[in-house]
Amino acid sequence: MTTTHVSPASTTAAPATVPGPRRRRLPGTGVLGLIGLVVVLGAWQVSTWAGWVDPTFSSSPIGAIRALGDLQRSGNLWPPLLSTLQSVFVGMLISLAAGIPIGLLIGRSRLLYGLTEPIVSIMYSVPFVVFLPIIIFWFGIGGQARIVIVVWSAIFPLLINVVAGARNVEQNYLQVARVFCASRGLTLRSVAFPATLPYILAGVRQAVGRALVGAIVAELFMGNEGLGYVVQKETSDFQMDDAMAAIVVIAVLAVALTRGVAWVEHRFTFWSSSV
Repeated sequence: MTTTHVSPASTTAAPATVPGPRRRRLPGTGVLGLIGLVVVLGAWQVSTWAGWVDPTFSSSPIGAIRALGDLQRSGNLWPPLLSTLQSVFVGMLISLAAGIPIGLLIGRSRLLYGLTEPIVSIMYSVPFVVFLPIIIFWFGIGGQARIVIVVWSAIFPLLINVVAGARNVEQNYLQVARVFCASRGLTLRSVAFPATLPYILAGVRQAVGRALVGAIVAELFMGNEGLGYVVQKETSDFQMDDAMAAIVVIAVLAVALTRGVAWVEHRFTFWSSSV
């Protein structure tokens, strides 16, 4: 007669798994943002229909959409949009051409960094709007002054990011450049610039948003064209729907510019985890 031995381990029942509270899956960030936007616009429209706000001074989402359609059909939308885009484009070109090489030089030189760091910090911290009277005094109120304001508002965040990137270049890269007796210019161009690219694109993303703000502010105060001028003119004429339509275009433009630069940043610096 055979005896079957049952090991204690086999008789020990596995502890029952107590199901935890089921976590509700939330929609994505884009869906949540869209829901929040719809709720805010809906509350705004309901407030207008109920008479809680005066549409003469506040417009309404439906009125803004109608005005936007009228602007598009009449062709009055594109000239100010192109004027604002031109200011942002020219200002960003100048900021990139000046900010990247200057930032690399400052970041790789302890002397230049010590001399310029307080000035750059002060110029970045002080709102550029306070310099408007001086800029008008120097450059007038034409297109040149608007470009100066765009450059002024965009170059400092770019410069700060490039300097930070140049100061954080891996020492191993620089050591290799020294071993191969690379000149200072070649080191900046072939080592510091590629290694700083994530910081540069992060700076461009910040700079393009500030460039748009600078262009709109310049058009509000000293322009006779552009989306900022349309907002200022239509508000003065109590055409709040048209003014709100221009603001919608500015918002869409801001989102498109920043998302576009963010896509480029993700596309070309996917290998970096430093930014």
